[in-house]
Amino acid sequence: MEKAYALWRAFQDRILARAAALVLLGCTLLAVLEVIRRYVFGVSFEWQQDAVTLFILSAVYLYFGISQRHGAHLNVNLLFGVLAVFGPSGLRAVELIKVLVTIFSFVFMVAVVWWGFPEIEDSLQYGSRSESLAFPMWPFLTALLVGFASMAVSLFFQIYRGVQKLRGLDVLHEPEEGALH
Repeated sequence: MEKAYALWRAFQDRILARAAALVLLGCTLLAVLEVIRRYVFGVSFEWQQDAVTLFILSAVYLYFGISQRHGAHLNVNLLFGVLAVFGPSGLRAVELIKVLVTIFSFVFMVAVVWWGFPEIEDSLQYGSRSESLAFPMWPFLTALLVGFASMAVSLFFQIYRGVQKLRGLDVLHEPEEGALH
């Protein structure tokens, strides 16, 4: 499992993170170009707003799994703080709740991905397009599904880590250096 996790981290850090960063860089450059075109030359692309919005969202989608892996997402841990006051048994309850919530999240993500495929098929079949009609929607829906699938894989590894932690084993460590986040 350690080797699979190392491969997953490498894929996320070397491919997904860099793809998301490249898309964000391209969107930033396009937005700057559009500001120059609009305010200096008085013209603009009618599709630029759709492009920037949809590509930024796609980059964020691609980063979902990486954010999940690093725990860099919004979470509320008031209950965990209260339970931690009860000492070792409270901390064990916290770990158990975390595993149960992660299992629920994993099942939810798998369901979203499963039911997302028909949405992409419909988008392809009916030719759904962005508001400016410049872009087909299926690539952005695909990026969303890839992001959710990536999050599901990260959740799977977190479930494994959590179950092993409940068994008293410390597994699947994050490296200190080299992660793009």
